[in-house]
Amino acid sequence: MTRFYSETEVISRVEELTQPRLGAFVRARVVSPVTTAHGPAYREADLARLQLLVDLAEAYELPDDSLSMVMSLIDQLNTARGDMRALMQAVAAEPDEVRGRISTTVRSIRIIHVDSES
Repeated sequence: MTRFYSETEVISRVEELTQPRLGAFVRARVVSPVTTAHGPAYREADLARLQLLVDLAEAYELPDDSLSMVMSLIDQLNTARGDMRALMQAVAAEPDEVRGRISTTVRSIRIIHVDSES
């Protein structure tokens, strides 16, 4: 079962998070509360995301539009990592011969890529 946190709970759990800053993050669409019968609420993943946002904003003094871009890049990276993990599991399920051909092809593509960067 998913645990939801109210705005008050989120602000008390995320270091350095204030109500105005939370509102700014929501308006910048870098975090999106879910609608519940009790009003807007946040999931556990939102708390981690908010802590990262606060840390980035504090450490690098990033404005909201920059935070939005950074979070978009982080989201894309996380998606790519998930895709890579699934691909690796699919390849691992293939017979040795297929895995060997894939490995050889990947090595040759990487060599071509490295040579083209020189």
